[in-house]
Amino acid sequence: MAKRILITGAAGFLGSHLCDRFIKEGYEVIGMDNLITGDLKNIEHLISNEKFEFYHHDVTKFVHVAGKLDYILHFASPASPIDYLKIPIQTLKVGSLGTLHCLGLAKEKNARILIASTSEVYGDPQVHPQNEEYYGNVNAIGPRGVYDEAKRFQESITMAYHRFHGLETRIARIFNTYGPRMRLNDGRVIPAFIGQALRGEDLTVFGDGSQTRSFCYVDDQVEGIYRLLLSDYSDPVNIGNPDEISILDFAKEIIKLTGTDQKIVFKELPKDDPMQRQPDISRAEEVLGWHPKVSRQEGMKITYDYFRNLSKEELKKREHKDFSKHIRR
Repeated sequence: MAKRILITGAAGFLGSHLCDRFIKEGYEVIGMDNLITGDLKNIEHLISNEKFEFYHHDVTKFVHVAGKLDYILHFASPASPIDYLKIPIQTLKVGSLGTLHCLGLAKEKNARILIASTSEVYGDPQVHPQNEEYYGNVNAIGPRGVYDEAKRFQESITMAYHRFHGLETRIARIFNTYGPRMRLNDGRVIPAFIGQALRGEDLTVFGDGSQTRSFCYVDDQVEGIYRLLLSDYSDPVNIGNPDEISILDFAKEIIKLTGTDQKIVFKELPKDDPMQRQPDISRAEEVLGWHPKVSRQEGMKITYDYFRNLSKEELKKREHKDFSKHIRR
């Protein structure tokens, strides 16, 4: 009998790619999303698949799924600064109440649960690169605190369920990930730069551009998460690409990739924006035998082509498709 998995945040960027992966592996997949930041277009191709069903539901309310469950992936959360600064209370609630409900469901079903944490638990780090033993440097009452602290609480309650109830839990600390299905102009570096390039606008760099990021292509990220879920390891694991680059250099790469002649303009650095972000993936390499395979040059070409084609499609009126008969509420 096929294994059955619940994926919250299923209509989001990472969630939708995870749905694809587990369908491909032969699982029965239940997708759940309240569609505040998710988009049904991301899972449109799965709606008629007999191995997939979709629940339109907010996990901050009681979560129930009929029948057995073998695994839960909790990926429901705003993940971009634009979103979590616009809906701060909902962000805190999905990290706290939403996680509590998913853990309760996992306990009820005797299912293994993996929660999507983030590199933001490290805040503006004073250790570089960041390893899982580093406790972080987070401003709990700053504007980014609603996301950072939601994820830190999420890790804490997950480990409490693991230690007190003996629940099988996994924690993925996800570093910057990119690829098709990201939302253009969602406030994150890659879609923001590509959106500006496609519109012929100058690229906006905050601060002097010396801050660094490390970008992981979505296929590599999904592979790391898949391996972590099926592993026997319960402590947090960094999953990201350690290939670090400054934002200024990355903006120059985007201009070269898109073949445009935009200028780079500089604006004030947002409060608590981390100056360095690079994962130490020694634990993932040792425990999961995982290392990213897709280079930034290869992944960015795929991503740019996706956005360029999408922008052309958006110029046309797209036929509205009624998914209502496939959605369980």
